[in-house]
Amino acid sequence: MSSFKIEGCAELQGEITPQGAKNEVLQTINAALLTPEKVIIRNIPNIRDVNKLIDLHRNLGVEVIQLDKNSYSFQAKEVRIEFLQTQEYKQQAAALRGSILILGPLLSRFGKAYIPVPGGDKIGRRRLDTHFIGFEKLGAKFNFSDDHKFYEVEASNLKGTYLLLDEASVTGTANIIMAAVMAKGTTTLYNAACEPYVQQLCKMLNLMGAKISGIGSNLLYIEGVEYLKGCEITALPDMIEIGSFIGLAAMTNSQLLIKNVSYENLGMLPLAFQRLGVEIEHIDDDILVKKQDIYKVDTFIDGSIMTIADAPWPGISPDLLSILLVVATQAAGSVLIHQKMFESRLFFVDKLIDMGAQIILCDPHRATIIGLERKAKLRATVMTSPDIRAGVALLIAALSAKGTSIIHNIEQIDRGYENIDARLNAIGAHIERI
Repeated sequence: MSSFKIEGCAELQGEITPQGAKNEVLQTINAALLTPEKVIIRNIPNIRDVNKLIDLHRNLGVEVIQLDKNSYSFQAKEVRIEFLQTQEYKQQAAALRGSILILGPLLSRFGKAYIPVPGGDKIGRRRLDTHFIGFEKLGAKFNFSDDHKFYEVEASNLKGTYLLLDEASVTGTANIIMAAVMAKGTTTLYNAACEPYVQQLCKMLNLMGAKISGIGSNLLYIEGVEYLKGCEITALPDMIEIGSFIGLAAMTNSQLLIKNVSYENLGMLPLAFQRLGVEIEHIDDDILVKKQDIYKVDTFIDGSIMTIADAPWPGISPDLLSILLVVATQAAGSVLIHQKMFESRLFFVDKLIDMGAQIILCDPHRATIIGLERKAKLRATVMTSPDIRAGVALLIAALSAKGTSIIHNIEQIDRGYENIDARLNAIGAHIERI
């Protein structure tokens, strides 16, 4: 198990460019299974979760060629469906949350797909009902082996239908779209997630010959086609990494230029930080985070305490709340962070409390933060990263703290952030990988 040794209180400066979007790439790599032709995807981040998925595709028989540092071609000409029944596949897929997105493409193209209970962050229940209810309504038969923790879906002839999703699940929406693109007839998908990454998936599929309309809304129409061809796409920048860099600049009292952010695809992200008092300037397609001695939390019009909560797009992503919570610890004022989606994601705040933050964990979903207004710096400590986003939140806290901190289990951070230590050291941080 690797660790980070962090010397806090360093002021950062310069510019940094976000990596490609992890959540988009996990969808589009799996979408390449829908065609025997070559698919080229650019701006793929070099992170553990994506690399594991690429290895899984290689073992499935997909021809994978790395074109340059962050570009790959995928050609699923000869897919080894029998590999899905091997112990090696079960071990690989179980270690990766993104493996769930293999189901829709394989079901659509080959009429069968299997997956063990997927892994990923331990942040509470992450149910898969939306995926399988959608497959069943398209005509698939579903079976779950409780003894082997193995899901199976099979269908000889998928048919378009009307689907009202029970929740606007991003991965559920993506999986159902990929299953429906070659179903006979038209699928109407209502209450669909409409995050930019789902929009990118739909645009990719249309480039491949799919017929999807309503992109960007929660009502999609998918007219089934018989064949999909290859294409070439470039992933968006990762909005969660952009939010992480904004939070890092605010906490370390630094001025930082974040390059090529695709501002129109950030939704409520800039506003969320502005509500905490962080000054952000939009310049062309860049974000300038200004150096501030004090940033003051806003209040609602009636003077009541500010509440920041996650919500479906274009609301705030639940992945951002850990970052916003850390930023609030040094703000002037108080804020309530409400994590609606996952009931275990706020439990990392005990580490921040050990560092001197003033936080009241109201329940598994809500935390009240009383900002220290920079009057007292956080204290360095030794801690362990519980998941990707909490891990980076703790890294931001350590970079702002007085003294030397240690973060263990940084493999969690590496799952979602490409060479984060080297990239931050290049702008003035002091992080040693040990």
